[in-house]
Amino acid sequence: MIKPTDKREPAPKRGLECPDCGCKHFRVLYTRRAWGGRLLRRRVCRHCGRRVTTYEIVSS
Repeated sequence: MIKPTDKREPAPKRGLECPDCGCKHFRVLYTRRAWGGRLLRRRVCRHCGRRVTTYEIVSS
């Protein structure tokens, strides 16, 4: 019998994760323009309610 030899490394974690509960589901409360052409988004975790601020760079 041949055994599978899958030596690939696990994929790196992607996306935003809640620092309190580890949930990856967020709702955007509001979006504003920030300095330097960035966007400021205020998000709330759908599970525990923790609020998180993200700054996103807009690509052209």
